[in-house]
Amino acid sequence: MIKNYLKIAWRNLLKNKMFSLINIAGLSIGMAVALLIGLWIWDEVTFSKQHDNYDRIVQVMQHQTFNNETGTQTAVPYLIGDKIREEYGSDFKYVVMSGWTYEHVLSYHGNSLLKSGNHFEPDFPEMLSLKMLKGTRAGLKDPNSILLSASTAKAIFGDGDPIDKILRLDDQSDVKVTGVYEDLPYNSAFRALEFIAPWQLYINNSPWIKEMENPWRSNFTQTYAQLADNADLATVSARIKDVRLRNVRAEQKVHKPEVFLHPMSKWHLYSEWKAGKNTGGRIQFVWLFGIIGVFVLLLACINFMNLSTARSEKRAKEVGIRKAIGSVRGQLVAQFFSESLLLAAIGFVFALMLAQAGLSIFNDVADKKVRLPLLNPIFWMLGLGFTFITGLLAGSYPALYLSSFQPIKVLKGTFRAGRFSAMPRKVLVVLQFSVSVILIIGTVVVFRQIYYAQNRPIAYEREGLLEVPMTTLSILDKSDLISADLINSGAVTAVGMSNSGPTAINAVNNGFTWKNMPPDAQGNFAQVDVSHDFGKAVKWQIIAGRDFSRDFATDSSAMVLNESAVKFMGLKNPVGEIVRKDDRAYIIIGVVKDMVMQSPYEPVFRTVFTLDPKNTGLFNIRLNPSKPPAQSIAQIQTIFKKYNPGSPFDYKFVDDLYGAKFETEQRIGKLAGFFAILAIFISCLGLFGMASFMAEQRVKEIGVRKVLGASVFALWRLMSRDFVVLVFIALVIAVPVGYYFMQQWLLRYDYHTEISGWIIAATCLGALGITLLTVSFQSIKAATMNPVRSLRSE
Repeated sequence: MIKNYLKIAWRNLLKNKMFSLINIAGLSIGMAVALLIGLWIWDEVTFSKQHDNYDRIVQVMQHQTFNNETGTQTAVPYLIGDKIREEYGSDFKYVVMSGWTYEHVLSYHGNSLLKSGNHFEPDFPEMLSLKMLKGTRAGLKDPNSILLSASTAKAIFGDGDPIDKILRLDDQSDVKVTGVYEDLPYNSAFRALEFIAPWQLYINNSPWIKEMENPWRSNFTQTYAQLADNADLATVSARIKDVRLRNVRAEQKVHKPEVFLHPMSKWHLYSEWKAGKNTGGRIQFVWLFGIIGVFVLLLACINFMNLSTARSEKRAKEVGIRKAIGSVRGQLVAQFFSESLLLAAIGFVFALMLAQAGLSIFNDVADKKVRLPLLNPIFWMLGLGFTFITGLLAGSYPALYLSSFQPIKVLKGTFRAGRFSAMPRKVLVVLQFSVSVILIIGTVVVFRQIYYAQNRPIAYEREGLLEVPMTTLSILDKSDLISADLINSGAVTAVGMSNSGPTAINAVNNGFTWKNMPPDAQGNFAQVDVSHDFGKAVKWQIIAGRDFSRDFATDSSAMVLNESAVKFMGLKNPVGEIVRKDDRAYIIIGVVKDMVMQSPYEPVFRTVFTLDPKNTGLFNIRLNPSKPPAQSIAQIQTIFKKYNPGSPFDYKFVDDLYGAKFETEQRIGKLAGFFAILAIFISCLGLFGMASFMAEQRVKEIGVRKVLGASVFALWRLMSRDFVVLVFIALVIAVPVGYYFMQQWLLRYDYHTEISGWIIAATCLGALGITLLTVSFQSIKAATMNPVRSLRSE
């Protein structure tokens, strides 16, 4: 019986080649989109799950309140790890303090590489369940040791054995390789770790840490932990919340520091905080793309339903004869379901081919490294189940509709589909275009928001500006010589140093006071230490006072403020006013326009710039615009190699660093745009099929009209009108829905665009234009047909 069903289904598929092609194309594209989105979602929800202790690992974070604004941060005081171990040791299996992951210089026998790494306490490899290829996880117990990733070991030693080899770290410490671990997966929170050094080595090389007068005040470390097997996350988090509050001085208690534990399972998808509350994060994109995947697949299924039911009269006699010779309705339903399942199976094969072909492009756009798990039996079980459900979904309405025909009416020739028989098809077409239009509106708004933020005035010139980090501490003492050589080379016009580049703020400090400071104000500001020529290099815009100058020896105790800082302080004439930081007094010598140094979607944070060249770590270099950039960079590299021959020359264009701030939104926009195009394409496939069928049905009507004098334009208008009406109804539904959801999305950003009327107008005109283009081919073809052929008696 089943074999017979499939045989008949295959014959029907071959008999109606065009409609079968449209159905298979739509289903395969829809299934390919759903497959890619499924892989993306799986990668997101399994982020970091490869670590054995995934469900027990947490990060120690804190909330702090400044000026009635509660902020959340991962940076904590370096003593907090010891205090948690001391007071709450039974609640934790491991507590691990760490620095921050960034690029360091690893040198071996004169060869140097820039590799990304961090310093951790010895229990970190065990807590993270690193897969050791050589050595042991206990390797960090030696304060002069280092663990390398497999790729880093390969890059430095080739095929040689790295164990017990001595490396030079940042031209400051000799460290012994005590282990090699397998590279961490791309979807791990610690994927950037190309090497791991001991935390104690960092402490030993940073004497200022032990010399800190108030160590509970500064937040410059991170702390991770693994809960004890019997410990409850919420209970332990509540227990440790006052661990910092009890240890800070009285004047800092007003910040109400509250420590809490953030589980690894939420690091990736729930990373955003506002007013001390978790507001989600990438989980919103998971839901978004999940819904898009379902709807794109639904569009493909709608095509199948529409074309199958539209051709109902063609199959009415088949149903009537089968019922007359004894077929029951259940057998007919099974027959029609077998056809939809066959099409779904063929569609799934093509979907796999499409997904595999587009996977590399998809990974580039989505910043993923997903792949089709073709050797995984679970994947095939899910794939077959997915295909079966798709086939049932696509074939459900046609099977129930076609099997309900009355054989007497069909065989007597009195069967008519009825005036309302086309209504379900029209509803489905409206649904198709409603979804497509919402996706178009969403895509346009996302890119509009990116464009709006990219063109925000940033109050400095990022074009032609380079950042060159001081890869070793020894280069700091030679910074004046390097700067002089760079200027003399003619390749650059200005060189300024800072501890934060123009696209980032690395330090936020409190303890600032000023005249007439409100008693309830809390003086926390971003603080950027700079050299004399920093402003000249970045070309900041001074609106009051002056820049730092070597002509004024007193500038070592001077300060430049941004507009936000002046506004926060309430200073009407800030130049000449005194600002105190703890026991040190600074005089305000200038005010600059607000530089957008952090998120381009948020208000500029109040910032002070102080002159302290010895506390910098970054060269800001303004290229000479009259020289080719490649030539200038080559000259700059030569100068840096002269003073720091053992380190690779590393530089970044500030323009690229600023552009990276839009990376997430751009990726989401590109993916949404890609899916929107496919959704429109699938919808147009359905329209094309419907138009073809309607033209076939009305061929004699069109012939009669032509004989009676109807023009091609009049016939085209007649054929296109019904579809335009349906799309117009879809626009009426989709526009307010799309507007509402995108307006809510924009409200996530403090600095955002508005949904302009032209976006709605362009979307509507585009949808109508696409509809007319799709149906016009069949309409004009039918309208230009010779009426002699269409009216010829059979």
